[in-house]
Amino acid sequence: MKRRAFITLLGGAAAAWPLTARAQQPAMPVVGFLNGASAVPFASFVAAFRDGLSEMGYVEGRNVAIEYRWAEGENDRLPALAADLVRRQVDVIVATGGAPAIAAKTAATKIPIVFSLGGDPVASGLVASLNRPGGNATGVNMFTAQLGPKRLGLLRELVPTAALTAVLLNPKSLSIEDQLKDVHEAARAVDQQIHILHASSEPELDTAFTTLPSLRAGALLVGSDPYFNSQRDQIIALAARHAIPAIYEWREFAMAGGLMSYGTSITNTYRQVGLYTGRVLKGEKPADLPVVQPTKFEFVINLKTAKVLGLAVPNSMQLLADEVIE
Repeated sequence: MKRRAFITLLGGAAAAWPLTARAQQPAMPVVGFLNGASAVPFASFVAAFRDGLSEMGYVEGRNVAIEYRWAEGENDRLPALAADLVRRQVDVIVATGGAPAIAAKTAATKIPIVFSLGGDPVASGLVASLNRPGGNATGVNMFTAQLGPKRLGLLRELVPTAALTAVLLNPKSLSIEDQLKDVHEAARAVDQQIHILHASSEPELDTAFTTLPSLRAGALLVGSDPYFNSQRDQIIALAARHAIPAIYEWREFAMAGGLMSYGTSITNTYRQVGLYTGRVLKGEKPADLPVVQPTKFEFVINLKTAKVLGLAVPNSMQLLADEVIE
């Protein structure tokens, strides 16, 4: 072989080697993130999800990509968004909320799913059982839908003079029937008259609060729903405008000026979802990962808001609270 031909052949092989090496490197895994609300109100929760992923060794943009899909409060868009993630052939679908979880489960029969939701994942058909999910989905059950009676009891303790308590629910929520059943049973148990208000849009929220004076409602229980969480600032502002004592599901409501909250930690829930997503990316199967159940519930009271409303919070309630905002 002539020297010039040998050098040309060697140079061509050297140029081709990096391409071959790159072709042999595994592709970066892609996580599909599906949520029924909007991105901005959930920014801190998504950060907690990424923290959980990071704890498992996955950093967005470095060794994992995340495809975000937000329904902007329009649950009718969720099936198409879930189908889009399936076409994208993502490695895992993260579905936060009951409606997104159902949409993901319907669209993806083989892709692993990690969910978070407040209702019953067994009754929703997402898993066969909490300990042995048995299919392609697992995740975190926040029990938020089942905590309505506890919130009603706390509200009655703080505002015992309220002859009627309004209950704000999203009629499009997957857990609406369970929430209705539980809150009616709780109201009968404590002899509390209630009135159900429905809202699934900003105009409907305004209308619901406008009816409070005519109902002579003395207190308000805001039901569990991702849409209400995405409209947190609007709901708190409406409660303040109408001077209505209200209790919410997440501590973020109380931190932002709401009167009281009682529920699990949504920040920790998203972190747990991130941890489970990382485990699935490492090869574990959802069928073998038990649904995580909360062991701690947070009770937060905002004394500044109570003072504005002219409410005296008993010392007994303050001692029960995990956090008192003064």
